[in-house]
Amino acid sequence: MAQPIPLNLPARDPRAELQARLQNAPQQHAEALLAAYEVLQGLHDRGVFELLRGALGSSDKVLEILVEAAKTPESIRGLRNVITLTKILGSIEPELVEGFAKSLPEAIAYTKAHEAKPPGFWGIMVQFGHKDFRRGLVLVNSLLEAFGRNLPHEKSDNHQPPA
Repeated sequence: MAQPIPLNLPARDPRAELQARLQNAPQQHAEALLAAYEVLQGLHDRGVFELLRGALGSSDKVLEILVEAAKTPESIRGLRNVITLTKILGSIEPELVEGFAKSLPEAIAYTKAHEAKPPGFWGIMVQFGHKDFRRGLVLVNSLLEAFGRNLPHEKSDNHQPPA
């Protein structure tokens, strides 16, 4: 009859494997380790580690200050406004925002290049003849109309406009 072959595997030592990997790491990752050491030294030189150590040591106090600041009505309104502005920016086509971003510096440069004196009545009338001016005017007018529709209505009918 056949005899079973004994299989004797040496016991695996995970610590020895880790130690071997650590010893080989500097050779395999020397450039990355040197870069990491430079970053760590830069953080140390600028006092970032002392700041982090202090924040960790007083983490309860820092957290308490942050919570108190976040509970104020101004902070709550600010966070709601940021969320609303994020929704607004998400709903605008990127091409429109890109067009606005290109137009703003151009408009500022045009304004600086011309007289500081505002145009007269006939100067404004001449602008109405320009196609691009009218297109922009329609956008601004549409924005103002939509804004007016969405303003909260006053409770009293005898509201006096500010003088």
